[in-house]
Amino acid sequence: MSKPVLSDPIALRLPEDMLRDIETIAKATERTRSWVIVRALKYYLQQEGNDILQVLEGERQIENGEAIDADDLFARLLADAKDNAA
Repeated sequence: MSKPVLSDPIALRLPEDMLRDIETIAKATERTRSWVIVRALKYYLQQEGNDILQVLEGERQIENGEAIDADDLFARLLADAKDNAA
């Protein structure tokens, strides 16, 4: 398995209680503090962070005309449903 490409180091200030928890987890799992922090950030980016990215992508699509009006969509769905029922 290849190693991920890493960025330049960044500085991060954390509340002391959070850092203690990170250090405890790192020690218990025999990992580094950085590993624990990156893992936590990955989970954030998969959940809440991803929601934000999806909203931004939707806004970009709307700005580029890559969306349709909800009323038009519902009209198309109703027409398709009527055609399929016949």
